[in-house]
Amino acid sequence: MAIAYKKNVAVFEATVSVEEAEDLLQWLQKHPQGKADFATCTHVHAAVLQVLMAAPIAVAIWPHDDNLKTWLSAAFGI
Repeated sequence: MAIAYKKNVAVFEATVSVEEAEDLLQWLQKHPQGKADFATCTHVHAAVLQVLMAAPIAVAIWPHDDNLKTWLSAAFGI
């Protein structure tokens, strides 16, 4: 899995594929105050991004990858 679920943090690692979208949605529904750690993430599939935008999540750590950080911050309206 490209997303490791901790108690209140979803850790996005490397390339996050479309297969992760449903599990992410379920986790966000159970953890409405959950946060995202994108530090080591390099790519997020559009379906996963749609889940993140539909069920807003606070970003604890932005990606180290500047292109992904720019893309995500624009999608989140930051």
